[in-house]
Amino acid sequence: MTAVRRVAIVGAECVGKTELAQRLAERLPGHRIPEYLREFCDRLQRTPLRHEQWHILAEQRRREEEAIAAARAAGLRWVLADSAPLLTAVYSELIFGDLSLYEDALAHHAGYDATLLLAPDLPWVADGIQRDGPQVRAAAHALLAQRLHAHGLAHTVIGGEGEARVQAALAALRFL
Repeated sequence: MTAVRRVAIVGAECVGKTELAQRLAERLPGHRIPEYLREFCDRLQRTPLRHEQWHILAEQRRREEEAIAAARAAGLRWVLADSAPLLTAVYSELIFGDLSLYEDALAHHAGYDATLLLAPDLPWVADGIQRDGPQVRAAAHALLAQRLHAHGLAHTVIGGEGEARVQAALAALRFL
């Protein structure tokens, strides 16, 4: 049976999570788990309400479990989560002042083999229905980094553009 390495690719809005996850999935190769929040917003044409945050967290987690099984069946060693439930908890705190999702999100996050925290060093470009915008990106990044540190969740900050960003991520995953 193939050992599957789970990688969380997290960061504030519009920092290149999807692009990096796609490029890593091609290079490693691996299975990319799309961000459920994006699908939710596209389908409903709005951002989530406070009471919908738990559903988003749970659905991202469920899809991740399916992806792990699919990767195992296909003989792939990597599952790349284009965002993670922890980010839902961070945004729930930032937007709604709601801390209730952290216990589950942190317990789930501890199961990743690596966390890549993307630096907010790319230009902010709207790519669909967004909750916030460039003015909130730094606050979201700071809160996410603080939560990772406070709970002893190892992570590597990945910055730069294009191929330099991909190479930095590959270097961070080299020893897994």
